[in-house]
Amino acid sequence: MSKITGYKTLNLSDVIGTKAEKRIDEMLSSYSCPLNKDVEEFLKSKAKEFAKQRIASTYLVVAPYKDDIVLVGYFTLANKIFSIPDKVIGSKSLRRRINKFAEHNDDTKAFTLSAPLIAQLGKNYENKYNNLITGDELLKMACDQVKTVQIMLSGSLTYVECEDKQYLIDFYTENGFIRIANRTLNKSEKTTEDNKYLVQLIKHISI
Repeated sequence: MSKITGYKTLNLSDVIGTKAEKRIDEMLSSYSCPLNKDVEEFLKSKAKEFAKQRIASTYLVVAPYKDDIVLVGYFTLANKIFSIPDKVIGSKSLRRRINKFAEHNDDTKAFTLSAPLIAQLGKNYENKYNNLITGDELLKMACDQVKTVQIMLSGSLTYVECEDKQYLIDFYTENGFIRIANRTLNKSEKTTEDNKYLVQLIKHISI
């Protein structure tokens, strides 16, 4: 199966309550992501409700394939507040960028700011549709959507949180993200006893 072009991004909120919702529900129910069951479970069980409550916006990436339109992946964005410790800011230029959109706390020696979180990101492994798009392309679509939001509002940073696994950290750093800190999980977020924190990485979005 060769990679194709002609992707289209659909905001899940825009199809809720329309004639297309039934077809979208079929796509969501068949979505498969064996590499990360949390990503799969979110799309199947939480994405629509989060969209209705305006907690987070989910974008479906679809593409034409064999005379049909198929779901090749998705990403979810949410606006969150997070901190960046002084000690992890390695350059003066990055510090200047952060300083434009953040407040500095002299006691904690960290910047606090509100920025879009790429909360979910995953390809669809159903029927090998994952081969129709690369992870790099899917992440770029998420960053482009962040850019669109920031042009209308403000800001120039986005961030992600992932498990402390080298292949995940390599994936994000190769796409321009910088590791900044570890965020300790609360009890409701832990899926196993070994899963105690998530790695936070940020990226400057050029506008």
